[in-house]
Formats: sequence, structure tokens, C-alpha cells
Amino acid sequence: MKLIVPFVLIIVVGSILAAGCVAMTNKNTVNDTVGTTVAGFAPVSNTSDPGLNKTINATANSSSKLKGSLIVSIAGFSYPADLAVVLDNETVGTVNTTTRLFLMISEGNHTVMVCESSVCERENVTTGFGRYVTVDFSERLKRDGAFPDPIGQPTAQILGYYDIGNSVSVNVEFINPSTKDLLMSAVVSCGYSYIDDRSGFKMGDSARRTLVQNVKARQRITKRVDLYFASGYSYSYDSPIIAELNVK
Repeated sequence: MKLIVPFVLIIVVGSILAAGCVAMTNKNTVNDTVGTTVAGFAPVSNTSDPGLNKTINATANSSSKLKGSLIVSIAGFSYPADLAVVLDNETVGTVNTTTRLFLMISEGNHTVMVCESSVCERENVTTGFGRYVTVDFSERLKRDGAFPDPIGQPTAQILGYYDIGNSVSVNVEFINPSTKDLLMSAVVSCGYSYIDDRSGFKMGDSARRTLVQNVKARQRITKRVDLYFASGYSYSYDSPIIAELNVK
């Protein structure tokens, strides 16, 4: 009987200790679970899975307004004043012959115009994220002739040129925005290089001719002039220019 009592005590003490261990394990489990949901924050993960990062970025971008680039220009149009740029019926800046306008606008369909007072040239454009869209109104402005010189000064400009063997043919436009008829003369010049027939040396020179034209008030007239090169071959030439303009 005396031998049985200590054995029973050992069993009871062992049971209590085992129960205590179970209770401690459960307590830690509860604390971990609560820690992952405090204040609604998701648990921090140490994963480096690139797929997870792509998903997060895609979700963030889906709620943003993507934009594309739009460049407006009149670089090839000789006009001595700024023109207003209107985007979707809102003035957003100005352009001139030396300065373009750079815009970042929401992707999609838009209407862009260049205007002087109430006269406008219009173009429909479609912009997209990561794209550069350039609109140059030069050719349309030349073709339509919608913009008289706001300063009232007569001028001349070269509309185009092309070579014909040993010469270059140049189209010159005379513009008279004034209220009286004018006699206008333009000196057209073009530098060039060539191989001389007799010496075989490479030579350099320039061709010049004067073009004279009567231009009525508020009128534009286009005339052609041919600039002839010296005798030779392997011609190379610069863009023709109007070196001098006289008005009477």
C-alpha cells in the first residue's frame, strides 16, 4: 500500500504538467491568429514571387488615367506671329515657326486646332499611352491660305523645289496682305558643289536669280524660277533660300 501512493502521485503530477503544455501551445496559436488581422492589415509576406508584384501593379494602374504625348507644330509655315492651340475647345498654348507645343493628354480621341482670332485649322487625333503623336499644320495652312499677315507686311516663301539635271527648280509664293497692289522682287539663292568637267576637281558655287512679280492687294501668287549650275557632274546642293526681298 505504501508503494502505490507515490506512483499515483507521479501519475497525477504528470497529467497536470501535460495539461499545462497543451494550454500554452493553444495560447500561442491564438496570439498568432489575432496578430494577422489587427486593424485590417494583411500579413506581411517575404515571398519574392514576381507574379505577385505584377498583379499588384496592374491593379494600381487600372484605376489611373493613362496619358499620351501630343506635339503641335507649324514649323514649315512662314507666319510672323503666334497661333493659339486649342484642344477639345480649350486653349492650351501657342505655336510659331520656331517653337512647337508639347502636351501630355489623356489617351483617346481628341480635336486639336491652331487659330488666329476666329479662323482655325482643325485635325482629329488619337493618342495612346507610350505613343508620340505629332501634328504639323504647315501644309494645310499653306494650301488654305486662311491666315493673312497680322502685321500687314508683304513677304515671300519657298513652297518647294526639285532638281532637273544641272539645275534646281524653285516654287516661290509672294504674299501681299496689304490694301494696295505691290511690285515684289525676290532674290532666290542656292549653294551647291560639283565635279568640274575639265579639271576633275570638286568645286563649290552658288546660283542666284531674281524673280519679279506684280501682286494685287490681299492676294498670293506662286511662281517658278530655275537656278542653273555650272557645267559638271555629281551635283549636291543646299535648300534654296530667299536671300533678298524688295517691295515697291
